[in-house]
Amino acid sequence: MQNNRQTSIKKNLAIRARVIQAIRRFFIDHDYLEVETPCRLPAPAPEAHIDAVAAENWYLHTSPELCMKRLLAAGYPRIFQICRCFRSKERGRRHLPEMTLLEWYSAGHNYLDMMDQCRDLIRFTAKQTGLKDVLVYQGRNIDLEARWDRMTVAQAFDKFASMSMQAALANNRFDEVTAVEIEPHLGYPKPLFLYDYPAASGALARLKPDDRSVAERFELYICGLELCNAFTELVDPAEQKSRFEHEQAMRRLSGKNVYPMPHKFLDALQYMPEAAGNALGIDRLVMLLADTDKIDDVVAFTPEEL
Repeated sequence: MQNNRQTSIKKNLAIRARVIQAIRRFFIDHDYLEVETPCRLPAPAPEAHIDAVAAENWYLHTSPELCMKRLLAAGYPRIFQICRCFRSKERGRRHLPEMTLLEWYSAGHNYLDMMDQCRDLIRFTAKQTGLKDVLVYQGRNIDLEARWDRMTVAQAFDKFASMSMQAALANNRFDEVTAVEIEPHLGYPKPLFLYDYPAASGALARLKPDDRSVAERFELYICGLELCNAFTELVDPAEQKSRFEHEQAMRRLSGKNVYPMPHKFLDALQYMPEAAGNALGIDRLVMLLADTDKIDDVVAFTPEEL
C-alpha cells in the first residue's frame, strides 16, 4: 500500500462521508428538496471582496446563491444543495480555492429562525457522526446541548477590539480587526452566533426595518472557527441592483475585474418570497468534528497534489 497523505487521513475522510450523509438525512427528514444548479455562470454576484474564477468567458460560481434564489422565486419553498464552489486566490490553513459548500433556503423565515435551524443541523450531524453532547476541539470542550450564545457585531467590537465598529469601518479595517482581534475569542465554551453586521457587509441581506445601519446577517463560530454565513434575504430588485452597482464600483476602484450585472437573477427577485438562507462550509465542519485545525486534513487532495 502506498504510504502518503491520503493514507494518513482515512479516519477523517470517513468522518467527512458520515457528515455529508447526515446533512442529507436532516434536510430530507425536514421536507427539503435537494437541488442541483449550474456551477458555471455568465454573471456571478458582483461582490467587492469575493473573486470568481474565470471559465472561458463565464465564471465558476462562488456559491449557488443566485440560481437557488431563482428556484425560490419559481415556487420551491425549502431547498438545499451540497456542491463545489470556487474562489480565486483563497488558500491558507483554513481556506481552499475549491471548497464544498452546503447552502439552504427556507421561505417564510428570517435570520433568527435560521439560527435555530443551523443549531439543530449541527447537533444532529454531530450525533450522527458518533459524538455526544460535548465536542472536544483542540483541547477545548464545547457544549453543543447548552443554549448557544448570541452577540451583535457592535458588542463584539466593544468587548474584544482595539477600536469601535464605526472606527474600523471608517478606516477600512473592519475585516482585519474582526479576523485578528475578535474571531479568536468566539465560540467557546459554547457555540456563538455573531449577528447584525454593518449594512456595508451584507450586500444581499435585508436591512433591519428599525435600524437600517445593520443587516440581518449572522455567522456561526465554534472555537474561533467561522462555519457559516446566513441572512434574511433581500427581495427588493431595485435595492439589490443599487447594491450590486455599488459593489461593481468598489471592484473597479480596486482594479479588479468587474462582473456583468446578473439581470436574470434581478428579474426573478420580484417573485421571490420572504426567506432566509445559509451557506455553511462543509470542509470546516469536518475540521471541527475531526479535531484538526488544518483544512488539508479533511480533503482527499489539495491543489498542490494535483
